[in-house]
Amino acid sequence: MAGESQTISDYIVHHLTNLTYGKLPGGYHRHDGSTVQEGGVWTMAHGGEEAAAMGFNAIHIDSMIWSIGLGIIFCWLFRSIAKKASSGVPTGMTNAIEMVVGFVDNTVKDTFHGRNPVIAPLALTIFVWVFLMNLMDLIPVDLIPHTLMLVGVEYQKIVPSTDPNITMGMAVGVFVLMLYYSIKVKGFGFVKELTMNPFNHPLFIPVNLFMEVVGLLAKPFSLGLRLFGNMYAGEMIFILIAALFSAGIMWMLPAALMQIGWAIFHILVITLQAFIFMVLTIVYLSMAHEDH
Repeated sequence: MAGESQTISDYIVHHLTNLTYGKLPGGYHRHDGSTVQEGGVWTMAHGGEEAAAMGFNAIHIDSMIWSIGLGIIFCWLFRSIAKKASSGVPTGMTNAIEMVVGFVDNTVKDTFHGRNPVIAPLALTIFVWVFLMNLMDLIPVDLIPHTLMLVGVEYQKIVPSTDPNITMGMAVGVFVLMLYYSIKVKGFGFVKELTMNPFNHPLFIPVNLFMEVVGLLAKPFSLGLRLFGNMYAGEMIFILIAALFSAGIMWMLPAALMQIGWAIFHILVITLQAFIFMVLTIVYLSMAHEDH
């Protein structure tokens, strides 16, 4: 929670700043008064201003570590359960995993109208991976960042889906698959789809192409930004509630009750956002397979 020497604004900004590694340009004046020599330097950013100065080459170390780590946990967990699966009645974690697999499989059967063995595993990966990334939002906002500060790690965002680089990266991956299967399944028909819809006349090709391309590009943007916006807002509310603990002893109990209430409600949010990302992915890939 916010300390006496730290304002609420500083507290919020600190919790929303990524651990960033990148190259500072030559001549940049750093927070400690030093100046970066000509040619620049690769270093960890101290604050959002230095991270912004690093530009496109900057890497959010925390988002990468947490997202990859959660992906490894997902693969390890499902592989270990699959190895222990038997023809008997499942119990415990095996039953839970089978329910998730069955739920995703039924969703794919109801939504995807083509034939592609990749879609169901992809949908399962997206749903569980996004759910695990969202689930990090339920960890107390000060627990891991303050623990890591004791070992010298100044910034730490542990919810990868609150980073637009992560959500848009996944959305771009889905977009690439959309283009690939559209070309593979439809061939030249994909070009005709872009140029002859909705007005089936050569004179309207520029208008059709503009509208179809805008609609096509809007899909990955809506996919990635929807997840980012909802999770970022949820994280912000957790941080604001946590900041109330520094407002005085009278706010301790209300803040605790609000944290618990929002956490319970947020369980629905994180699950729903993972489901929406998965369903939209299936729908977009289904549209890519429709050869009229």
